Amino acid sequence: MSQFPRLETKRLLLRELTKNDSADIFQFFSLDEVTKFYDVESFTNIKQAEDLIQRWNERFEASQAIRWGITLKSENKVIGTCGFHGWMKNHYKAVIGYELTPEYWHQGFMTEVVEKVIEYGFNTLGLNRIEAFVEPENVGSRKVLEKIGFREEGILKENYYWKNRFVDNAIYAFLKSDYKVH
Repeated sequence: MSQFPRLETKRLLLRELTKNDSADIFQFFSLDEVTKFYDVESFTNIKQAEDLIQRWNERFEASQAIRWGITLKSENKVIGTCGFHGWMKNHYKAVIGYELTPEYWHQGFMTEVVEKVIEYGFNTLGLNRIEAFVEPENVGSRKVLEKIGFREEGILKENYYWKNRFVDNAIYAFLKSDYKVH
């Protein structure tokens, strides 16, 4: 892949992140309620946001991942991100991840975004399987995945170590054979 793809939903534009988005990324990654189920500590300075954007963009350039900035069509402010990592082209699968500024929670934004991103994954990237790893207590994220069509496959006990503890993950998957275009 060379050019970063732009995706559009009814209310949102998904686009490449740039250093100019650092303040927006810092704003929500500095909130404990956003990073509670995330594998990073809450940000304490803008450089952390700049470094994260740089890492995401480097992984895209290396065809290892893709992470979109989520913006409202009415303004250019980044309110969250969504994308694929753990991308295994030879195995036709990837892991989806996302987060959203709390003021936009419970309004259907993330459902809208994830639907568009999985459509891109199946139809453009040629994925056969999209996975999501969610802490069992992250009820909001689990509801988003289930609403879209992901199925829980089980609990991976102490699957990750972050924030000084072992963390269980519910593993969800969406298979292309179960995907129906809306």
